[in-house]
Amino acid sequence: MNKRKTEALVGLFVLLGLGALAFLALQAANLGSMTGGATYTVQARFDNIGGLKVRAAVRAAGVTVGRVQSITLDPQTFQGLVTMDIESDFQFPKDTAAKILTSGLLGDQYVGFSPGGDDANLANGDTLAQTQSAVVLENLIGQFLTGRADDAGAAAPAPSPAPAPATSPAPATPEGLK
Repeated sequence: MNKRKTEALVGLFVLLGLGALAFLALQAANLGSMTGGATYTVQARFDNIGGLKVRAAVRAAGVTVGRVQSITLDPQTFQGLVTMDIESDFQFPKDTAAKILTSGLLGDQYVGFSPGGDDANLANGDTLAQTQSAVVLENLIGQFLTGRADDAGAAAPAPSPAPAPATSPAPATPEGLK
């Protein structure tokens, strides 16, 4: 009887461990926070999507309100076309702006919504007009380095000639003393 109880406890412990691993896997893959409820689709065009990935979070004020459904290249404008599923519980004004942001210094990228003040709300299939592309860290570093190199070359003053040695004036002699 005692051995059977120990085996049951070990089995329960293994099941709890597997459940914890499944939970961590869902969280790491960004699959755990969408409820699976009703959504509406909006699109946004960006000049540069950086490292944005499908299933990345869409956030407003730090709260996850949706997920990136797909990322394609628009053949007419040659911009990244990002399609997002937004939970129907969250309604945003039509003049909402979308930015591609980064969690922390080197973290995952996500789409951040900044709601506007329009009375009408976004509807299924709408396209956001105001977007801001991703800031690519490599580009920033390159601009910083080349900007600093240009400034250093332009700001260095030209060397001035060495000052002439100071000479003391000849003592004035009265004419009558000669």
